[in-house]
Amino acid sequence: MNESYTIAVLYGGKSTEHEVSVHSAATVCRTLQRKYRIVPILIDKEGKWFLQQTCCEKTPSDVPITPVISDKGTLFVPCKNEYIKIDVFFPVLHGTNGEDGTMQGLLECLEVPYVGCGVLASAMGMDKEISKLIALQAGVPTVPYVKLTRDVPYEEAALKVWAEKQGYPIFVKPIRLGSSVGVTKVKDAAQLTQAIAFAFRFDTDILIEKGIDNAQEVFCGLLGEGAKVRSSECGELKSLAGEFFDYEAKYITVGGCETRVPAVLPEKTRADIRHYSEEIFKVLRGSGLARADFLVDKEGKAWFSEINTIPGMSETSLYPQLFEAAGIAYPDVLDELLALAIKTYQRKQTVLTERV
Repeated sequence: MNESYTIAVLYGGKSTEHEVSVHSAATVCRTLQRKYRIVPILIDKEGKWFLQQTCCEKTPSDVPITPVISDKGTLFVPCKNEYIKIDVFFPVLHGTNGEDGTMQGLLECLEVPYVGCGVLASAMGMDKEISKLIALQAGVPTVPYVKLTRDVPYEEAALKVWAEKQGYPIFVKPIRLGSSVGVTKVKDAAQLTQAIAFAFRFDTDILIEKGIDNAQEVFCGLLGEGAKVRSSECGELKSLAGEFFDYEAKYITVGGCETRVPAVLPEKTRADIRHYSEEIFKVLRGSGLARADFLVDKEGKAWFSEINTIPGMSETSLYPQLFEAAGIAYPDVLDELLALAIKTYQRKQTVLTERV
């Protein structure tokens, strides 16, 4: 990568994961600024863009900025009547309006290189049901589930029969959110209706999944694309603050979870998870980075849970730790992501947009 490049890091966003995004991006900015010129861009909770002096939450000194299609530059600063040329955009936007293909669509329209998965892979990865269907297509085991849509009637009695058949506990979760937002562990039929109503506060579609008794929550990082994608070492997280790895345990409670990299797993299970992760990423048409999440049962069988196409990127996040354990330092991971963004952009420029 050319060290004279200007990298715009995007973070925040209209998402329940806004704060997590800012925390992730702060590490990305600090690491990249050792080699590159960094332009920190905060997207506030109303969707407005601001140029910051350093990555943080919104401050009075932030300068409004606008993405534009112009030969003069990709970012316009109205108060200074000037443009900023950006070589690569680095979205560190978790959740809706950032990880779901919407930001990727904007960056495609701006015709600029950007880090990470494209529109299709981002949208499919964000949708937990679609990603499960992708996993099944790749031959990866997934837990049984039922999908519900807001304002579409469902038979509560039949749903409770299904839940009883699967065996409690079960999990109710929004389809298009991360960081365990809106997720409830349901222990009996009496809790089910309330858990469904809670999940519907965060999304118009939700999943009700069979729980895996005393499951290990295991994670695997991905870097690259196509046949050259590489999986990381496997890691695991154990909640010390609750009954599962929820938002509180992840981000609020001090000492809320225990990280173990590498994960304590049978060698076959470890190999299966790495293979499954790579296959899902390929079928998803992923590019750049992702983290695949699995549940491992008492027999050592791995069940695919979800895939995050913009995983947490702070010093304490799993993704950097997983590749450190695989022998790839965090700065080298970021360099590779930037180089792949340029390569992907250049490849797209060879595609005809007019008939011949």
